[in-house]
Amino acid sequence: MLSKLLERIVARQLKSYLQLFDLLQFLQSGFRPGHSTETAVLRVMSDLEAVDSGDVAALVLLDLSAAFDTVDHGILCRRLQVTFGLDGPVLPGSIRIFTNGHSASDVACIVYRSPFVQLVCGVQQGSVLGPILSARC
Repeated sequence: MLSKLLERIVARQLKSYLQLFDLLQFLQSGFRPGHSTETAVLRVMSDLEAVDSGDVAALVLLDLSAAFDTVDHGILCRRLQVTFGLDGPVLPGSIRIFTNGHSASDVACIVYRSPFVQLVCGVQQGSVLGPILSARC
């Protein structure tokens, strides 16, 4: 329970910081107040309407279903420090605590469990910070 409360506090501070210093991508719709999938679809529709007037448009679709699983912890922390200027003891420390020390086991059944391995990638799904952090990499 305490960890969820701390996550929410860090998430609120991180969102405020990113908005205050205008560090979010102009076209990013996810995890932004006042933006949604509808905003993104309207942008795509607007770009496609430009084709009717003779302009050229390209549409690239990406499958980000595994985005949570592929976030490298070291790259995430460096990117938060270098690109977004998050340095100092509190926030980077909070992010490191959130990403480090997790392990997983591939197979478990009644009589057998594969060995646990330390995870170096991925953010916790279902967490408050997970979507924010996976969008930063």
